[in-house]
Amino acid sequence: MEHKLPELPYTKDALSPNISAETLEYHYGKHHKTYVDNVNRLIAGTEFENLALEDIVKKASGGIFNNAAQVWNHTFYWNCLSPKGGGEPTGALASAIARDFGSFTQFKEKFTNAAVTLFGSGWAWLV
Repeated sequence: MEHKLPELPYTKDALSPNISAETLEYHYGKHHKTYVDNVNRLIAGTEFENLALEDIVKKASGGIFNNAAQVWNHTFYWNCLSPKGGGEPTGALASAIARDFGSFTQFKEKFTNAAVTLFGSGWAWLV
């Protein structure tokens, strides 16, 4: 199964001024695409060749895992962003953050610290 670079859910300039079209194109069109190309090259002729991306991430190790995980992370990231997004959460999520962290500001500080103290260029997800 050939894995493909997924379409973005918005135009490349839709996230500006937070993320410029140039920056988005660089990360989507270069980094993300390179990971997709690497996965396809690395899985050719292996037990992973016909697996869905999520199954590769669950079962692989080494270079196959690293590239498949980067494809998944980038895809998830692009789909979490929204041209009209932003601002503080409301409702049940805001209440849970206030309960568990004291305030949205304190949550952002702790989350940012968790992200910037990762080794290398890792990902930090709030799920």
